[in-house]
Amino acid sequence: MRSRIWITFAAIILITAIAGLIDWPTNPTWKIGKWEKSFKIQEGLDLKGGTQLTYQADLSKSKNKAKDLTNLKSVFEERVNSLGVSEANLQTSGSDRIIIELPGEKDINEAKNKIGATYELTFMEGATTGGQTLNDYYTDQPYPGTWTPTKLTGRELKNAMVSISQETMSADPIVTMQFNREGKQLFADITKKNIGKPVAIVLDGKIVSAPKVEAEITSGDAQISGLNGQDEAQKLSNRLNEGILPVPAKLIAQNTIGATLGNESVKKSLIAGAIGLIMIAIFMISFYKFPGFIAVIALTLYSLFVLAIFKYIPVTLTLAGIAGFILSIGMAVDANILIFERMKEELHAGKPLNKALEEGFSRAWNSVRDSNVSSLITCFILYVLTTGFVRGFALTLAIGILVSLFTAITVTRTFLRLLTNTRFEKLLTKI
Repeated sequence: MRSRIWITFAAIILITAIAGLIDWPTNPTWKIGKWEKSFKIQEGLDLKGGTQLTYQADLSKSKNKAKDLTNLKSVFEERVNSLGVSEANLQTSGSDRIIIELPGEKDINEAKNKIGATYELTFMEGATTGGQTLNDYYTDQPYPGTWTPTKLTGRELKNAMVSISQETMSADPIVTMQFNREGKQLFADITKKNIGKPVAIVLDGKIVSAPKVEAEITSGDAQISGLNGQDEAQKLSNRLNEGILPVPAKLIAQNTIGATLGNESVKKSLIAGAIGLIMIAIFMISFYKFPGFIAVIALTLYSLFVLAIFKYIPVTLTLAGIAGFILSIGMAVDANILIFERMKEELHAGKPLNKALEEGFSRAWNSVRDSNVSSLITCFILYVLTTGFVRGFALTLAIGILVSLFTAITVTRTFLRLLTNTRFEKLLTKI
């Protein structure tokens, strides 16, 4: 039993060390092989300023509105990434709207032009005369040759998926496409006309892929081979699926928000949080003596853990989100209070410390669980049914509640268990 406690303690120390490194003010970047992660606090529009765009999708002809809205959001994410805007936040609102927040974005006209471009997948063939020059979708460099559109578009494509080629010994990944009845005939005509020539698959006016036609395809099923590994195949499949059902979207609202709150508000919020933490520490130590001091240490670790999670996800912090975090600090001690009160009752009943400790945690668990679950349900409702700042508040509060359960049930109990049967045991009984 004692060895298990020491193992848990060592795990807590390791987690604390990792959280401390992530929380380091210089915003560290970790790189392990191909994996690379930067850790920094992302500020929302109310703290950093920027632009908020609201788009409304025309889903009147859609057969699967939820899927089409999700596809449209994916395309918007690709376009936002192409802008080089860091810390952008995209979310759906209601049944047909997408809200795009671009913190720090100054060139709003360029952002609108790129984000609001026509969303459509088209198939193009090489032009014999005239035609248009296109860029590569991934590198944004000019693609060789000129191209002219065919009648085949994303409307006729049913799905695209990654599979494994059965024709080669190396089982290379391929992307298969399946067309509907109208697309089957159009694709057959295109392939018959362009045997030995490339046919370009174009999304948002850029070439996603330009495979060479090997033979006329009349089955309505096609495959793209010669891809450079699974990752490239998956990217191509994703791009094709994003263009399957063109969903028109129009900009219905645009708000340019100045950094009216900014660093000063963040500083004040942090000061408020520090004051709250100090007052909670004074309360816990005054009422629960040495066990209260242990709870304060656990609460300090709680703050480190939550901040590390915010930086790892990362959570886009707004002033409302900071408020949720500060509120969760106060809620984090609720479990400790319930547990300590139960421990006090067991000690007053004459039970030894180790027995009172275990009874206090086990018998208080139902109350701790129910109170936190009810709060999490409220957070879930707020997160699902609201948008913007209220949603950020719900997210940070929920993360805080979950971490508080860990620190109260695992961290505090482990520390108290380690101190039993030591010279500190008498201090633990003076609760």
